[in-house]
Amino acid sequence: MAVSASTDTESWYLRGLSQIYDSLGADSAGLSIEEAESRRSEYGPNRLPKAKPVTVWQIFLRQFKNPLIYILAIAAIVSFAIGEETDAGFIGLVLLINALVGGIQEWRAERSSQALQQLIRTRATVIRDGETRDIDGEDVVPGDVVLLESGYRVPADVRLVSTHGLEIDESALTGESAPVPKDEEWTGDDRAPLGDRRNMAYAGTVVNRGRGRGIVVETGGDTVVGRLAEDVTAVEGGQPPLVMRMERFTRIVGLVVLVAAAITALLGIFVQQYDAVEMFLFAVALAVSAIPEGLPVGITVALGVASRRMAKVGVIVRRLVAVEGLGSCTMIASDKTGTLTANELTVKQVQLPDGSTFEVTGEGYAPEGNVLQDGHPPKPDLADELSRLARASVLCNEGHLSRRNGEWTWRGDPTDIALLALGRKLGWSRQSALDAYPQTDEIPFEPEQRYAATFHRTNDETRVFVKGAPERVLEMCVDASEGEFSQPALQQQANEMAHNGYRVLAVAEGTVETDEEQEQPLSEPTDLTFLGFLGLIDPLRSGVAEAIASAQQAGITVTMITGDHPETALAIARNLGLAESADEVTTGAELMDASQEKLEEILEKTLVFARVSPDQKLKIVEAARGMGHYVAVTGDGVNDAPALRQANIGIAMGKMGTDVARDAAELVISDDNFATIVAGIEQGRVAFDNIRKVIFLLISTGAGEVALVLLSLAAGLPLPLVPVQILWLNLVTNGIQDVALAFEPKEGDVLNRPPRSPDERIFNQIMIERTLVAALVIGVIGFGTFIWLLDQGLSEAAVRNHLLLLIVLFQMINIGNARSETTSLFQLSPFRSPILLTGTITAFLVHLGAMYFPPAQAVLGTAPVALEQWLVLGGIALTIAVAIELHKLSWKLRYPPRSETEEQSPSQTHEKEV
Repeated sequence: MAVSASTDTESWYLRGLSQIYDSLGADSAGLSIEEAESRRSEYGPNRLPKAKPVTVWQIFLRQFKNPLIYILAIAAIVSFAIGEETDAGFIGLVLLINALVGGIQEWRAERSSQALQQLIRTRATVIRDGETRDIDGEDVVPGDVVLLESGYRVPADVRLVSTHGLEIDESALTGESAPVPKDEEWTGDDRAPLGDRRNMAYAGTVVNRGRGRGIVVETGGDTVVGRLAEDVTAVEGGQPPLVMRMERFTRIVGLVVLVAAAITALLGIFVQQYDAVEMFLFAVALAVSAIPEGLPVGITVALGVASRRMAKVGVIVRRLVAVEGLGSCTMIASDKTGTLTANELTVKQVQLPDGSTFEVTGEGYAPEGNVLQDGHPPKPDLADELSRLARASVLCNEGHLSRRNGEWTWRGDPTDIALLALGRKLGWSRQSALDAYPQTDEIPFEPEQRYAATFHRTNDETRVFVKGAPERVLEMCVDASEGEFSQPALQQQANEMAHNGYRVLAVAEGTVETDEEQEQPLSEPTDLTFLGFLGLIDPLRSGVAEAIASAQQAGITVTMITGDHPETALAIARNLGLAESADEVTTGAELMDASQEKLEEILEKTLVFARVSPDQKLKIVEAARGMGHYVAVTGDGVNDAPALRQANIGIAMGKMGTDVARDAAELVISDDNFATIVAGIEQGRVAFDNIRKVIFLLISTGAGEVALVLLSLAAGLPLPLVPVQILWLNLVTNGIQDVALAFEPKEGDVLNRPPRSPDERIFNQIMIERTLVAALVIGVIGFGTFIWLLDQGLSEAAVRNHLLLLIVLFQMINIGNARSETTSLFQLSPFRSPILLTGTITAFLVHLGAMYFPPAQAVLGTAPVALEQWLVLGGIALTIAVAIELHKLSWKLRYPPRSETEEQSPSQTHEKEV
């Protein structure tokens, strides 16, 4: 029987069961095997849509998707067309090396990311032909009747038919950390958010407690989680900042090179009277040589080095450009559950009836910590009271907590596990308590009764232990007429704890009269003794508050976006320093009809968002980007995937994160800790600093060479260098050093800087000034040296050999200038960066070898130089160090640091750019 297609898959929770059965062509008895097979053929397997894995070739080819690579490729083609096969071969080799370096790095990162994905094969219990059957989750079809029990993963979207104490963990879907009680008779309107639909169970969520029965209404890509997975591929990802900056930079470089080549050709034709065709070919060769061919390799290596450094602190990089993107972010939109918090419910506060309050240390389910009052162990009389409370908590309990192979393992409802952890901190395990108080009966927890009770035989009496909602348990207790033990006073204690963000449980005990010979339905316990309140919360991860403070010090806005209740979100936000009052928390209901402009206004003053749906989180990210922020979004659930994709940088959790979230992200945090993100931001900023250093080194040298050629042609002199010599400088001697420069360690505390402006380009004022100074020194001093050498009567070939050596020496000294934009060359120890020291020496030895190696002599026109010439050229090369030191001093005088110990970054000191 064909199933009637639903025009609105969101509306199942609004329909009556009879209407649902009619729509699905099914009934409460389930499907026949034949009908189920027919429907599987029609609807396909119950499997989430998943992006195809990236192949090695796809990763390799996308290394060429770079504007600078396009210019180099065109240059290689032109060089080959005009007969400069050597130049074309050099450029082609550079492109290949760059693609291999970047491709290998990204392939390794992709494999690391895939290794984190735990592929769980879901099973389902269904009724087929009137019998209960256990089948593969992929074989579930619309109309199937499924049975749900504690520990089961819901295989598809299910409209519940019956429930018995059913609670489901929907945190991966909604961000709500507390389990959601389910009720098949619940009704709501069409504005009910996903987390409030109590008559539905959604694919991918986990049953924490109880049992349920329901009918499958959606499978595969039509489930809520399936539609979210499809949204990931539909949403266009944010462009990384480095890509945008390099696109602008490449356009400028291309324009400058073309103008310089045109001027060179015109000078050669009209001043030197060279043949027009010959001069055109030389201009093209000069343009090819002037392009910084080593830049792609240098940038790729800088990003690769940073990605390896990030991996050491727990950040797995899936796309290299995301390295610098993380360092550029101005806002982090963080999920709460599992990222800022441990996603392990924990008892953090205990209150006894007399108002005595105790702090419980430790985090998560591992029972490691203590119960303290004002930082000290409790007094003996209060310790006895706490022990009674702990005993009741572990006896009225269905969870399991044990130590196996040196590690703690647990099973059951999160609340029960949290109580077991508290019991162990106070000296009670469930087994030891049961040995002393054997259990005889129980009243399991039901949402409508809001309490659970267990009965235990001890000596000649039966004791009952109860836990539940405060107002419900207090009704069962002996009430003092007035004073601190009265029910109104105790209820006020519970309300205050709830206001502080705790999930509050009340615990009581008493004695009941039983008739062992009579089978009786257990009645509600009465005349109990109230033992105290337990305050549970999903605790902050260790170091998260400090990490947020570090991010804020670095000028990064941190927002928390969660599906949790506003009170819970506010309590966490207070501990994180993000909010102090309820007025600073915005709910999903307030965002429902907000325009883009209204969202931007809200983002200006709000850092905490609660009860937010996945589509609202996506809108928040879009609004932040519209305000000019570079947004990094963190998340672990499928509900986070669309926002991860939309963000400039998507950051997924590696341990507890879903496959959908990881597929949508550029970065994966292996330990799920927000603090790791801040460590990654630091490395991202270091990577950008090193990229700027590489660019300065290459552009200043290349610009100096072009200036040298232009001055020589304008003066009517021969060409100072031939194209192959310029190519040698750019690709070999400078190429070795710029790769080594990419390994430079960080300068000072980069997290003390504010983030770079989203509009800041690579060439800001300090880069422009510094590049012009270095280029003029190389060009003008080189031109003067060229004239002087010609006046010495040397041949043109010998003069070019000396001039080539001079520029190599300029490069060696200029790499020291490039190590810092503000710190003196003489304050930076060469041993601080051994790779750079090795690279510089290697580059020098390579050129020295070319001066003595006959094949290199033939290609480059090189030859040995006398010792006195070495000394003269070395002295001349030192002028670039003097010039840059003077500029650094001038910069400090014009833009002094904010403190004696803090050097300012380019973005801090002056924002003027071109």
